[in-house]
Amino acid sequence: MLKLIQLEMKKLHLVGYIRSALIANACILGLLSTIALDSQNEGVPEFTQYAQLLDLMDNMVRATFIVFASVLLCRFIVGEFKSKSITILFMYPIHRQRLMIAKLLIVLLFTFLSIVISEIIITAAIHLLNQFVIIVPDKLTLSILAEQSARTLINAVAASFMGLVPLYMGMRRYSVPTTIVTSILIVALLFSNNNGATLSSIAPVQISFSVLGMLVAYAAIRRIEYKDIA
Repeated sequence: MLKLIQLEMKKLHLVGYIRSALIANACILGLLSTIALDSQNEGVPEFTQYAQLLDLMDNMVRATFIVFASVLLCRFIVGEFKSKSITILFMYPIHRQRLMIAKLLIVLLFTFLSIVISEIIITAAIHLLNQFVIIVPDKLTLSILAEQSARTLINAVAASFMGLVPLYMGMRRYSVPTTIVTSILIVALLFSNNNGATLSSIAPVQISFSVLGMLVAYAAIRRIEYKDIA
C-alpha cells in the first residue's frame, strides 16, 4: 500500500499544491491582519483575546482546505474517471479497491497535514507580527496554545473527512465543476457566521458531516469494484 501511495503521489506533483497552500496561508494572514487593524482604527477592536482570533483563523483554514480537498479529488479521482485514464491503471495487477483507498488516503493526509501546518505557520506569523503591530492586545500563553493545538488536531481530522463529501456528487456524472461547487456550498453552509457562531462549531453537525465523508469514501471504494469503466 505504501508503494502504491508513493507512485500515486509522484503523479500528483504535490509541489504545485504546496505552493498554492502557502499562498492561501499568506492570504488568510493578510485578511486577519486587515480585519484586526481596520477594526482598531474604527475604535471597536474585532479581537480582544487571542482565542477569538485563533478561532476565526481555524475556521478560515478548514474552509480553505476543504475546497482544496475537492480540487485534489477532481485531479486524482473524478478527472481520471471522466477522461477514462483510470482504465489504464485497471490493467495493472493492482486490486481496484486498493487503488481507490490509496488515492483517498493521499487526499485525507494532504488535507489533514495542510490544516495542521497552516495553523502553526499562521499562528507563529501572527505572534511575530504582534510584536511590531498590535493585532490583538493579548498575550499568547502556553495554555492558549495547548487548547488550540488539541482543537486543531480534532478539527483537522473532521475537516479531512468532510472534504470527501463532494466526491459523491462528482462521481455521479464524473463532473469536476460539480465536485468543486459542492465543496463551496458545504463550506458556505458550515462556516457562515451567524451572530458569532457557525454550524461547524456544533459538535453533532461536525461529526455528522465527518461520518458522511467516511460513508462516501466507503461507497466509492465499493462502487469501483463493480463499476465497468467503458
